Amino acid sequence: MSADGQARSRDRRDGALTRGPQYENNDSMTQSLEDYLEMVSFLADEGEVRVTDIASRLEVSKPSVLTALKSLAAQGLLEHERYRSVTLTAAGSVRAAEIRKRHQFLTVFLRDVVGVRPETAEKDACKMEHILSEETITKMRQLARARKRSAGGTAP
Repeated sequence: MSADGQARSRDRRDGALTRGPQYENNDSMTQSLEDYLEMVSFLADEGEVRVTDIASRLEVSKPSVLTALKSLAAQGLLEHERYRSVTLTAAGSVRAAEIRKRHQFLTVFLRDVVGVRPETAEKDACKMEHILSEETITKMRQLARARKRSAGGTAP
């Protein structure tokens, strides 16, 4: 457990940190499951969501996708019947929108405020979106707004 009381563990898929039980608003949602939910949301914007498409985009096996979908369905975030498309529930749509909003903000913050290359900003935002607290995100938003106001622009 870290000094701030937040337990963390390594995600088996890519070694990234996942949120532990003391993380605010944690409801058994690992980084990996958030990635699956976010991908379902992106794919839903394009049309029908299929297991094959999720596996291809996330570069994981179909059995891994099925395991994740089962867990997300058990949490009431999506619906999926074997050999059918995947559909977000209302709760899943809300949660996916929150994840996407954090991801988008962090990408823009890293690119426009910190000044990293767009590719790096995207990659780092994908990792950061899962582990930063709401307090940290709020402070980052405040910093971005203050910086933009002093520069005469708009905040990310």
